[in-house]
Amino acid sequence: MGFQEVYGVLPQASAQAPGRVNLLGEHTDYQEGYVLPTPIPYFTRVEAAPLEGAVEAFSENLGELRARPLSSPPQGDFLDYLLGVVRALREAGHEVAGARFYVRSDLPMGAGLSSSAALEVAALRALRTLYRLPLSDLEVARLAQKAEVEYVGVRCGIMDQMAASLGQPGQALFLDTRTLAYENLPLPPGVRVAVLDLGLGRRLAEAGYNRRRQEAEEAAKRLGVRSLRDVADLCLVESLPSPLDRRARHVVSENLRVLRGVEALRRGDAQAFGELMTQSHRSLAQDYEVSLPELDALVEEALRAGAYGAKLTGAGFGGAVVALVAESRFPAFREALAQRFPDLKVL
Repeated sequence: MGFQEVYGVLPQASAQAPGRVNLLGEHTDYQEGYVLPTPIPYFTRVEAAPLEGAVEAFSENLGELRARPLSSPPQGDFLDYLLGVVRALREAGHEVAGARFYVRSDLPMGAGLSSSAALEVAALRALRTLYRLPLSDLEVARLAQKAEVEYVGVRCGIMDQMAASLGQPGQALFLDTRTLAYENLPLPPGVRVAVLDLGLGRRLAEAGYNRRRQEAEEAAKRLGVRSLRDVADLCLVESLPSPLDRRARHVVSENLRVLRGVEALRRGDAQAFGELMTQSHRSLAQDYEVSLPELDALVEEALRAGAYGAKLTGAGFGGAVVALVAESRFPAFREALAQRFPDLKVL
């Protein structure tokens, strides 16, 4: 089935956007910190045609056709993301009447690979072509985040949308989420970014994410700073009550790890970069408490199988693990993990 079969007309625009894994900088973007994601070669693809006063969309993966007027409130389904980006464009002053969409994706859902940002960015790219909108890739990322925060109702940072819109294959996007200054840095030569998906889904991810975000905000307030980005001395966080001290320690140390990771990338030092990834995971598990025993076990097995480093990727409470592996070791790495985890998908 395709666009014409569903709607009886041909699409007038098409676009795609990738998912991402985050190599370093987890739970720092909503504290105006540094992040270091990289796009992965799995995409959400969108075809579009104009429609007056409504958004209609067919999801090939779900086998669902949904439609709502532009004035409709969110309903907790995939159409929210598409309606959200149309509304964000209209609120920004762009003349967008509505749209029909056909959506397909090879991104695993619920694995922490940012399928929602990929959908938002792909839809905005298609609408940019469809309505000839003068939008830069940076503006696309900002509108995608606005749609998710203000319409869908997820208080996300901007990392995922920036990675989907501005990331380059084989490179890490070094992003300052306060200023939105960014730079694409080549990954070390001869390495592979492996995504390890146990199919866990994400358990209570939204509630857990919102709670961690509130705790980080409270920690910053008690320290008298605009955000934890402004704390350079780790000793300062020890004055906070539990668990705010641990939450702040993760964010502050994670920002430092990103900066050290950038230095390692500039040197092409895969070993040093991998060690920072593993430190990040242990901080996420112990200080931020967003990991699961299954993810911790997978990280340790990945290290035993020869990875330079490994960590959970995304908000946690489930999702996937990302590992940095020498390309020459990858077949043996994959085989070792398959013996330990028969249901593991290695992307």
